[in-house]
Amino acid sequence: MKVTLLTYTPHPETIVAAAAKLCYAKSDIDTLLSNLTPEKTEAFLAHLASLGHESPIEHVSFTFGIEGVSRACLAQITRHRIASYSVQSQRYVDKSSFAYILPPEIEAIPEAKALFEAEMEHDAEVYRRLRALLCDKYTAENIAAGMSEKDAAFAAGKKANEDARFVLPNACDTRMVVTMNARSLYNFFRQRCCNRAQWEIRQLAAEMLRLVKEVAPTLFAKAGPPCLTGPCPEGALSCGKPWRKTQKANG
Repeated sequence: MKVTLLTYTPHPETIVAAAAKLCYAKSDIDTLLSNLTPEKTEAFLAHLASLGHESPIEHVSFTFGIEGVSRACLAQITRHRIASYSVQSQRYVDKSSFAYILPPEIEAIPEAKALFEAEMEHDAEVYRRLRALLCDKYTAENIAAGMSEKDAAFAAGKKANEDARFVLPNACDTRMVVTMNARSLYNFFRQRCCNRAQWEIRQLAAEMLRLVKEVAPTLFAKAGPPCLTGPCPEGALSCGKPWRKTQKANG
């Protein structure tokens, strides 16, 4: 898994503080911004967080490049709907030699790992064979319709991907660019940093949280699972392991 913070709203903490102060101030925006020293910004954001006033943090956004995750992970992250996603297409990209994500628990058992890897190779072989058969069919149809052999083969390859992809597994790798505003990120971290979240998206969320804390430490000081700031909402399903202690144990 590779996660990169590609870009973000400049001076995110200052923008949030100014937006929140504007609601109660007579000053114009330029004056508000000029009066916000780093110390005042930090203090005001801490006060804002203590009030649970989250709407001002929607004014700043963060864009991530995410690679080396599974299509299963993609299915989970896109459930967070207040976000923008650009995802590698299995329709336009030939996945004949796809990489795959190997779950750690399967990797830990030699027999399970061998079985898993054999199935991935089998899936890849079936994909290649299906794609070749479809390419032959569509190329012939395109030539019959008057296309040149080169153009016919190119168009056929793109169309063949559409149906050949149906045999690709959830483990198939993908990459994406994701943009969320800070409020959506807070919700994402509450859900996905929890120890009960699935391991891959939990790993992704933890890395995204680490990256945004580097550029906006005060803004995301209380971001993470609910057990950081109060009781676990999972009730009888609680893992019983506070997230902060778990993170320290994992280094």
